[in-house]
Amino acid sequence: MAQDEIRDQRIKKIEILKSRNIEPYGRRYEKTKTEDIGEQGEVKTAGRIIALRKHGGACFADIIDTEGKIQLYFKKNIIGEELYEIFKEIDIGDIIGVEGEIFKTKTGEKTIFVKNFKVLSKSLNPLPEKWHGLKDIEIRFRKRYLDLLINKEVREKFIKRTKIIQFIREYLNNMDFIEVETPMMHPIPGGAEAKPFITYHNTLEMNLYLRIAPELYLKRLLVGNFEKIYEINRSFRNEGISTLHNPEFTMLELYSAYGDYEEMMEITEKLLTNLVNFLYKSSTITYQDKEINFSLPWEKITYDDVFKKVGIENWHDINSVKEKIKEFNLEVEEEKENNLFELLDLIFSKKIQPQFINPTFIIDYPEEISPLAKSKKDNEEITERFELFIGGLEVANAYSELNDPIEQLKRFQEKAKGDEEKIDFDYIEALEYGMPPAGGLGIGIDRLVMLLTDSPSIREVIFFPLLRPKK
Repeated sequence: MAQDEIRDQRIKKIEILKSRNIEPYGRRYEKTKTEDIGEQGEVKTAGRIIALRKHGGACFADIIDTEGKIQLYFKKNIIGEELYEIFKEIDIGDIIGVEGEIFKTKTGEKTIFVKNFKVLSKSLNPLPEKWHGLKDIEIRFRKRYLDLLINKEVREKFIKRTKIIQFIREYLNNMDFIEVETPMMHPIPGGAEAKPFITYHNTLEMNLYLRIAPELYLKRLLVGNFEKIYEINRSFRNEGISTLHNPEFTMLELYSAYGDYEEMMEITEKLLTNLVNFLYKSSTITYQDKEINFSLPWEKITYDDVFKKVGIENWHDINSVKEKIKEFNLEVEEEKENNLFELLDLIFSKKIQPQFINPTFIIDYPEEISPLAKSKKDNEEITERFELFIGGLEVANAYSELNDPIEQLKRFQEKAKGDEEKIDFDYIEALEYGMPPAGGLGIGIDRLVMLLTDSPSIREVIFFPLLRPKK
């Protein structure tokens, strides 16, 4: 039967229910969670019907809630003629509340012998065919509510995401970090290199930008005498969509006054090893058939040495880098073919990064691509910065924060190339009041959840990923 026909039939059933003074869309209902139902006694619970098996004057049904599934048994001579007639208008997909007594069937299945029930929500559309599971990726992401409803493992993945974020909060709170909130609309986009989303404020008659990172506002709080802070934030970047990128994403950013990038490494190692042990009671996980060992110590390798791994002895030499690009048969976009760091990033992402399966810190990045990081004491061209790679994915970025306002302005001006409107002078003024030396850390929550739930795509761990409109 076509879906439209099924829907028309169910609308008629709604009219029948209303004619019998039954609300097809009910009200508050106190229920026991399925996992809390004992082995005997009276019980009152509710859930969605996922199976119906009728046998004359009796019927078995299965309902589910967030916690699990339980079987129901309806008998005409127990619930009475009137209620049984109402039950005839019930379909798979409907949500009902039931009261009854627990017993076990001959096969040992825990079952509720229903004595009373109530319609709580009438489903107009049939569930995906035969409850075999929703497999179509396009439908799963566009209709996440069905994906969650049908696929238990998807629900469990998002519950695990929640537990990961809760653990991070508790862990940092126990380290005396304070959770803060900073603006999501910025007059000047900053804190990262990315293309922003632009919006407009009517009253102030000005453009605003959805934040690409909360960094500059969090560091203003360091100036304001907050010493250990973090924000689990939503950020937005008006860039491509892929298995690793969604325009709207979640990050953890934290700052510790009087610290540096070495402290950030220690925090990262302890946070993630404790998180993995909390989730799996082990220091080893499997991601996309690759075993990842989180045991300490984690490997550290300098930016210089990374490129030596693929035969680039001097990454400053763009000609040798171009030769390596040709050797690897890598395609380069025309506007990037003379940009040294774009070429290096291409080689790194395609030929080096996938090798970093166990947690690996790449440290000491060039100043040219680290405008907010403090330079090393013995070499101003190199910064105290690291990026963390696990399972071939970039998971974290951190550095000793640049707190010299004169140097910071100089770097902003170099990046702006004469466009003064791109410079956040208010942030520079804040630095001029004095920001303590500090370490800062950013962890991509979505990618971390990907790793810890063995998910191949970022869309698998975001409830409602952005998709192209359906034609």
